[in-house]
Parts: sequence; structure tokens; C-alpha cells
Amino acid sequence: MQTPTYLASALRLPTNGLDYAILGIYFAVVLGIGFAARRSVKTSLDFFLSGRSLPAWITGLAFISANLAATEILGMAANSAQYGAYTVHWYWIGAIPAMVFLGLVMMPFYYGSKVRSVPEFLLLRFDKSAHLLSSILFAFAAILVAGVNLYALALVVEALLGWPQWVAIVVAGFFVLAYITIGGLSSAIYNEVLQFFVILAALIPITVLSLKKVGGWDGLTDSLAKSHGDDFVTAWGGTGIGSANPLGANWLTIVLGLGFVLSFGYWTTNFAEVQRALSAKNLSAAKRTPLIAAFPKIFIVFLVMIPGLAAAVLVPKIGTSASDLQYNDAIPYLMQELLPNGVLGIAVTGLLAAFMAGMAANISSFNTVFTTDIWAKYVAKDREDSYYVRFGRLITAIGVLASMGTAFLASSFSNIMSYLQTLFSFFNVPMFVVFIIGMFWKRASMKSGFWGLLAGTTAAMVNYFVIYKQGIIDIPTDQGANFVSAIAGFVAGAVVMVAVSLFTEPKPVAELQGLVYGTRSPGMAEPPSAGDDAWYRKPALLGWGAVVLAAACYIPFSF
Repeated sequence: MQTPTYLASALRLPTNGLDYAILGIYFAVVLGIGFAARRSVKTSLDFFLSGRSLPAWITGLAFISANLAATEILGMAANSAQYGAYTVHWYWIGAIPAMVFLGLVMMPFYYGSKVRSVPEFLLLRFDKSAHLLSSILFAFAAILVAGVNLYALALVVEALLGWPQWVAIVVAGFFVLAYITIGGLSSAIYNEVLQFFVILAALIPITVLSLKKVGGWDGLTDSLAKSHGDDFVTAWGGTGIGSANPLGANWLTIVLGLGFVLSFGYWTTNFAEVQRALSAKNLSAAKRTPLIAAFPKIFIVFLVMIPGLAAAVLVPKIGTSASDLQYNDAIPYLMQELLPNGVLGIAVTGLLAAFMAGMAANISSFNTVFTTDIWAKYVAKDREDSYYVRFGRLITAIGVLASMGTAFLASSFSNIMSYLQTLFSFFNVPMFVVFIIGMFWKRASMKSGFWGLLAGTTAAMVNYFVIYKQGIIDIPTDQGANFVSAIAGFVAGAVVMVAVSLFTEPKPVAELQGLVYGTRSPGMAEPPSAGDDAWYRKPALLGWGAVVLAAACYIPFSF
């Protein structure tokens, strides 16, 4: 493990009454949205999936906001300060294609099967063992990721505002607990829409002022090329197999490990994201949800990458023993150096909003999976609907408390994005291989889901903790190790699924309708509605447009 990282105490911000007033107004609005959403919560479907009633633009913005947590803001800025322009891979190859695939290919299966969660789909496609294992793994992962958000929030608030860590954890946890418990998923989603704009209002001034501080884009790239080498400001420079580069990965592990396995594993099976699409009012809106989110995702990379690159110029020794600033300090450092009061209050509010959005997404998905997939299926069966709403609120409180307990696991990573990618390689990638084989191969047997998931998770963990950490194979960086772990988990899960399927009975074809590609259930049929001829209502056009735009963005960074 790496040395624990703490945000430098010298980063204390000169906040005043105006900044705290902005912060107070934001918290009041958050709770107000929770109480307003409470009126719509009458059934468990309302509490866990907003009654499947939300329009695509709402669910699309919530989809991207749930991902744009402060762990991503701090983590991707840290990535940029440490690895340079390679950060664009996490967006243009590590997000957009998978988001398009989710919208065009997988959402018809999820939404058409009327499942309430991602693990429930495995119950329909495979059996109870695969369902229970996936539910437990997802619930555990959700608490770990929520803990990352809480830990990062505590460090930021302590360094910037001087609040003790436990105060920051309790305050943020209370507000997330309050508005999810009161208003359910609708409250979380509407707050995420608000948080999306607050986060942008925080990041845009930091990006513009930091770019101006280092002499514009030309001044930024010239400085970094001199201090870190030409490869630091390109996307693909030095990624040939056997070549050395800051990221510690070659083009093959970037394309397969990040662009395919990690990316598709996260975006297509992470219920914290998929849950937003499942709350859409119809199948068309559900399909458009990740596609609408893909367009802002293309450009958000500039708002997190440029500050990280600027920090690498302004603090040349950042992240090394020669500086008291770590990579995770990039955004807080720029806030301290560049922002006046008022704007500073908006930036602090944006960071807190981002932490709360990320935590809320994981807690709301955790309470859904634990209640509907574990408690209702295996512990307290066939109770009245109101019982599950009450239990959902109780397990939300337990989830928040548990995430406080897991928060400090993130302290062993100097780059919190590395920690998140490690978790995704353990939990999301094995689930993806089970989904993708189950959706496209009718012969995949009921038992293969459980054993594929178990084998994939085990292989990813063995690669990381044994092969990488024990130095059996030399992998230069944590991120490079994550890419290899993801590939190992995918291959192991696929091989085991195929082997088990060849020796066990497949599920009857009649039970696979609407669950495997090429089959259709009555629930998946949806008559066209008025206005479906509009270009923005055509999922295929939206999806391919996002892919082409993301590919075009690579051109300036490829040379």
C-alpha cells in the first residue's frame, strides 16, 4: 500500500460570511427538495424507482451527476497532475462507448424485463445463487464507494474550512440521509440535477482562471513538455508495447483494460448509474438517459484535466517528497490561490454537492438492492408494500453509518481514483462478463452465472493483491495494475462460464424471452409516441453522434 495521503493543512481557505451563506442556502434547498419529493412517495416503486415516471432529460442529468462525484473531480484532477493528458482516455474511450452501448443495447433488457435492480436481472437470467452473490457484492461495493466520498469530503473540508473530520462526515452524512430517507430516489435524482449545475458553477471558474494563470493552453503545454516530457501532453505518446510513459500502461491495456473491460463493466452494470435510467417514464426515455448524459461527459474532462495540469505547472514537485502537496490537492490548491470570496463559496458548495451526489447515488442504489434483492427475496418475503418502504428508510440509515466505517480504507491511496478503479475491477468487471455472455449466448447455463462471477472476482483480486502487490510481475503504477486486474477478471469469468455451461443444463428457451438478444417479451414492445421523428428522440442517432464527437476530440491530443 502507498503512504496515506492527507490534504495539506496549508490549504486553509479565507472563507467569510458570504461563502458560508451560499453554503447554507444550498443545504436548505437540498432539504426542501427532499420534503417536496416526499409527497410523491406512496409505494415501494415510488421510493426505490421514482414510480418509473421521470422524463429523459431529468434522468440523463442525474445519470451524469451521480458519476460526477467529488471523488471524480479530485481523482481526475489528481490523475492529470500525475499522468498528464492521458486522463482523456477515462472519458472518450473509458466512458462514451460504454454509455452508448448501455443505452442502445442493454437498457431494452433492463427496462423491458421490469426489474428493479441490476442483480434482479441475474435472477431472471440465471438462478438464485448468481442473484444472491451479485446482490451481496454490489451492496458491499456501494458502501465502499460511498465511504470513499465521505473520506475525501472530510479531508477537503478539514483542510479548506478547518472543520474536524468527524464533523464533516456527520454533517454530510446527515444531509444525504435526510433527503434520501424523506423523498426516496426522486429526492436524490432532483438534487442530482441541481448538483450538476452547482458543480459546473464551481469547476468553470477554477478551469478558466488556472488556464489564465499558466499562460493559456500554449503556455500550459509548453511548460509541461519541458518539465515532464512531450508524452505528458499527448493521449497516445509513448504507449507502444514495451515503451515507458507516465501512466505505466500501453495502448493494448488502455484499449482492453480501460476502454472495454473496466469501462463497460462500470457503466453497464453499476446500479448507481442504471437506477437513474430505470426510473424513466418509458423505454424510450430509459434508452435516451445514458445517451443524453454522454454529451456533457465528453466535455467535462476539460474541467477536471486542465486544473490538474495547471497544478503540475504551478507546483512542479506536487505529489513528491519535495512538496507538501499531494496529487489530490490540485483542486483545493487552485481554489485557495485563484478564487475570490463569493466565488470561493460557490466552489466549496460545488465540491460538497459533488461529494453528496456521489454518496447519494451509492446509498440509494444500496438501499434498493439490499431491500428488494436480499431482504425481500430471502429474509422477509411477501410482506405488505409499506413494510418495504419503512425498511428501505431504515437500511438507508444503516448504509450511511456503514459508509462512515469504510471511509478510511481510502487513506492508503495517494490517488483516490486509483482506489475507485481498483474497486471497479473487483466488483463491476466480473458482473459485466456474466451479463454480456448471458445476454448474447442462450446456451449459458443457470449455474454458469454464479461460478463466472465468483471466478472473475477472485482472479481480479489475486492479480492485484498477489501478483502486483507482491511484485511477482512488475507493473509500474496502480492504474496499470487495475487495467491488468480488469482483463484477468474478465477472461477468468468468461472461461469459467463457458466451461460450466458445457457441463450443465441451459435454461429453457421459453424462460429466456426478453432476457437474451434476439428474443422479445411483451413488456419490451412500445408503440411510437408523438414526436418520435425528432432527432433527439432517436437513440441510435444520439448514440452514434456521441461516439463520433468523442473520437473527434482525440485528434488534438494524438500528436
